[in-house]
Amino acid sequence: MIDYIKGEIAGLTPTEAIIECGGIGYSCLISLQTFEKLQGLGQAKVYIHHYLREDDELFYGIATADEREMFRLLISVSGVGCGSARMMLSSLTTEEVRAAIIGEDISKIKSVKGIGLKTAQRLVVDLKDKIVKGSETDTTALFQTGSNAVVEEATTALVMLGYTKAAVGKVIPSILKDNPSAKVEQIIKAALQKL
Repeated sequence: MIDYIKGEIAGLTPTEAIIECGGIGYSCLISLQTFEKLQGLGQAKVYIHHYLREDDELFYGIATADEREMFRLLISVSGVGCGSARMMLSSLTTEEVRAAIIGEDISKIKSVKGIGLKTAQRLVVDLKDKIVKGSETDTTALFQTGSNAVVEEATTALVMLGYTKAAVGKVIPSILKDNPSAKVEQIIKAALQKL
């Protein structure tokens, strides 16, 4: 699985970025949010959502891990495909989408082209709890308590082991409170005992 592509921006339009990496040009479909972040840059790192079906293979390029997480949450909802999720993240920022879902602002969600009343309601019902839980353990709050790279690496490892981000987010701050200079391995070992 491809997590991200880092390389030279060989082409950029509001809907597509071509990232050249290792002599290969990867065509990535992007949102306007990502386009704004990539504009004027020579090099870029884009997070990838790989869409693969029998008759189609696409890369969705996303400027931040947070935006990709929101993209994946959106497409987890029945009736919301990659195109609709990209449209939402082009019409609204990640924070605006998050706020609209948490605040049950159906009219704001419906204002996105292609999103009707039923889909907007389904987005709120399906994602509100997931987003609220995620925001309780916002990674920016976690990162303030320890080294960004260390916390991020430990969190990723624990999530890969099958623990939820919410559960991990509750445990890591308490570990860092007791041992602020803990290394990745120490955080993971301590977390495994507490989870």
